[in-house]
Amino acid sequence: MRSSGEERQSVNPPSTQAMYDQLHFSQATRVGDLIWVSGQVGIDLADMKPARGMEAQARLAFDNVKTVLRAADASLADIVELTTFHTDLRGDIEEFVRVKDEYIRDRYPSWTAVGVTQLARPEFLVEIRVVAVAGSGDR
Repeated sequence: MRSSGEERQSVNPPSTQAMYDQLHFSQATRVGDLIWVSGQVGIDLADMKPARGMEAQARLAFDNVKTVLRAADASLADIVELTTFHTDLRGDIEEFVRVKDEYIRDRYPSWTAVGVTQLARPEFLVEIRVVAVAGSGDR
């Protein structure tokens, strides 16, 4: 028997509602304290346009992760696993790491970086997905 705290919840910040309605996926799913965040890209949710360059896209992607985690009552400090997908892994990794280290400053999560040939749109350079445990960053 499960407690009510373990029920599956879809997490969709208001700024992502159009994406949910059109593409039929949640930005995150929460079960108890575990949160799985869907891949976030370097797109401005206000105008749905991707930023130019790795640094700008990485910042927007991390900002989008932060927005989704906040809607799930969690924070960047609660990330326990980070998976990133890069269209130019070797060429962009150093720039990406600099941005990542601005958002995740200590108690670094497990991280897997994967080079891919393409993402959902040709302009996308990186996609970030995370798993978080709500409240674990405070412990």
